Amino acid sequence: MINIQKAAVIGCGFVGSTIAYTLMQKGIFSELVLIDAVQAKEEGEAMDISHGLPFAHAMDIIPGSYEDIADAAVVIITAGANQKPGETRLDLVQKNSKIMKSIISEIRRVNCEGILMIVSNPVDILTQVALEESGFPKERVIGSGTVLDTARLKYLISEKLDVDSRNVHAFIAGEHGDSELAVWSCANVYGIGIKEFARMRGFSDFSDEMDEIYHAVRDSAYEIIERKGATYYGIGMAAARIAEAIVRDSHAVVPVSVSLSGEYGLDGLCLSIPTIIGNKGAEQVLEINLSDGEMEKLKKSAEELKTVLAQIGE
Repeated sequence: MINIQKAAVIGCGFVGSTIAYTLMQKGIFSELVLIDAVQAKEEGEAMDISHGLPFAHAMDIIPGSYEDIADAAVVIITAGANQKPGETRLDLVQKNSKIMKSIISEIRRVNCEGILMIVSNPVDILTQVALEESGFPKERVIGSGTVLDTARLKYLISEKLDVDSRNVHAFIAGEHGDSELAVWSCANVYGIGIKEFARMRGFSDFSDEMDEIYHAVRDSAYEIIERKGATYYGIGMAAARIAEAIVRDSHAVVPVSVSLSGEYGLDGLCLSIPTIIGNKGAEQVLEINLSDGEMEKLKKSAEELKTVLAQIGE
């Protein structure tokens, strides 16, 4: 039986340990299992994070094995090789797909019936690999997708327009990577179209700024990795946001990576699209009226991912 108050993080590197730390602070789980290929690593992270529990919420954080996650409601997979400076997310695909397959094999072995959240990169590809290897219903396999990219977009818009980022409504769709697109046709600030709001804030034309913001979002990971070697705080909060939507059954709309079955004319791959998330996982993929240009970019993004998928195992 699924324990809705139990989660697991597989992979205790920078990203996995930051997700575990963020989940501890949120207090949405009563039990968190940490698993890593290096046992001492999972033990050390469990110890370190647990020492902060007197300042947070009562819960158990334990280093464990796959047998310990059979009843976990959410299994967050971050394991994989790190993205190196100058390396694209898609460069990681061959080695990380093998790691993903081995992890999913273990999850199947213990008959885990929880929801899989894939965070490892390239996330769209690995979400597809996890879906195919697990045999799970597609609603139970989701990737962190462009949830972080979307947060970056909102933040940069808010900085440019000097407005609270929580009042900015915009999102990134497509691949979590170089072919992602900003859906400007839907972007607004408190219901006011983005260009109209920009005009109110003194911009005669916001087009150049929009292009600048998009490229800054797309290249954010590269910029951060060049400076500090890895990104983990932002994705830690993004993954915790998805987990919270699942546990609280909040029906939140987030652009996670999900399997498409005809939406937007696409099929047979996972791509980041605004999706309603609740305790059953991906409840509904939303088909939004994209502009012709945005639809073209989305299909181009899908084609690039399909090319990579076809190369796995060759």
